[in-house]
Amino acid sequence: MTILRSAIFIVWFSLVTAVLAVTFLPALLLPRGVTMWMARQWVGLNFWGLRVFAGLSFEVRGPLPPRGVLIALKHMSMWETMAIYYVLQDPSIVLKKSLLNVPFYGWYLRKARMIAIDREGGAHALRAMAAAARAQLAQGRSIAIFPEGTRVKPDAPPDYKPGVAALYMQLNVPCVPVALNSGLFWTGPVGFLKKRGRIVLEFLPAIPPGLPRREFMTRLQSAIEDTTAKLVAEGRDLLERRNSG
Repeated sequence: MTILRSAIFIVWFSLVTAVLAVTFLPALLLPRGVTMWMARQWVGLNFWGLRVFAGLSFEVRGPLPPRGVLIALKHMSMWETMAIYYVLQDPSIVLKKSLLNVPFYGWYLRKARMIAIDREGGAHALRAMAAAARAQLAQGRSIAIFPEGTRVKPDAPPDYKPGVAALYMQLNVPCVPVALNSGLFWTGPVGFLKKRGRIVLEFLPAIPPGLPRREFMTRLQSAIEDTTAKLVAEGRDLLERRNSG
């Protein structure tokens, strides 16, 4: 049943994505707000499909952060790349540069003024990322980054990259850690399987600006990993109860 439900959702996802991507092409020539509105409808429709077809909902815990902060999220699946944009007000998300070359998707990412980074670019890439982040921060937007730089499975050893520390040191704004357990439910090869349940995304207390780099990284990793471990355990308990029910 999970495979069938997942397949139906993929059809829905593909249909919604194709229709909106083509219909809103003229929006690329209009003010950015039109594209932002379309993006929220895209995520909202897909989350509706997840709930109705796949039986997968979500819950947000903790206070939503104000605009103009740095947000550091655990990254387990594609789900959180949509959720953080849906839950917050127009954050600028740090993403790999190659995504800008994807037809349609990359065009809308450019219009949305996301922050692209060349992962092989070393120090130069970090400086460019920080400069782009400062520009978006000056517009009142928050900056969202995945500290590990890629998706990791639940229980995988953490591997935090220097990019989040570079932003924290140069932006001088609070950093809000975010834990989640999406990888339990949005899983399988290329994320095909969508298991029935409830993904939890939790905003944690902000880390104040001005800490030394080492202390910041220790506090950030501890906050995200400790809470993520609890959410993963909670999610597994939910899955076990559903399977035994």
